[in-house]
Amino acid sequence: MQDPTFVQKAFAAIAPRYVLANHVLSGGIDVLWRRKVAALARERQPSRVLDLATGSGDLAVAVGAACPDAVVVAADFCAPMMEHAQRRGLARLVVADGMALPFADGAFDLVTVGFGLRNMADYGGAVREMARVLRPGGTLMVLDFSQPAPWLRGAYKFYLHRVLPAVAGVLTGQRGAYEYLGNSIEGFPSGPAMTAHLDAHGFHASRWIPLTGGIASLYVADKAVAGDR
Repeated sequence: MQDPTFVQKAFAAIAPRYVLANHVLSGGIDVLWRRKVAALARERQPSRVLDLATGSGDLAVAVGAACPDAVVVAADFCAPMMEHAQRRGLARLVVADGMALPFADGAFDLVTVGFGLRNMADYGGAVREMARVLRPGGTLMVLDFSQPAPWLRGAYKFYLHRVLPAVAGVLTGQRGAYEYLGNSIEGFPSGPAMTAHLDAHGFHASRWIPLTGGIASLYVADKAVAGDR
């Protein structure tokens, strides 16, 4: 669980160089992770999509390209980040808190959230709110960092706490925001813990797809309908 005021200020500060930092720090692999989400989204042929915690709009753009007939709404509670999303051609932008979304019940077929749930004040409350705006049987896709396979964990932890903040500090001038990143990843549920969390807050049959040795993970869950267990 995170302090929303700190998170909002941190992302506002790094907004101008956020996309560059992501690509450099991940070696460009973050692009492939988003393409995976977009490919799965295309299989579901959604009519209305909400990309929550959209930031600079990377995932919303990818999903929109994969689902050209869908209406894609991008929402975030950090307005400076969304200014960059607007420059990328996203037309439907809403400044909104993931804990209290300004959308009707069942308004969307698909909700995506990339690297955003981890930054919300209450994971359970945010997931319940995502379930609320999904139609019964609609799909949630959560892309986020996770704990990698044991053989990779030592090197990953060194990179996360030593290398990444130093490089990010040079790129963005905001080392503190990336020191927060490492701590938030280690405190975030991942793997089976996350699928259990989703199933406890309005979803069922949640599945976990590890990416790049588990450095990131994609969680896919369907909103429960009457009769689901």
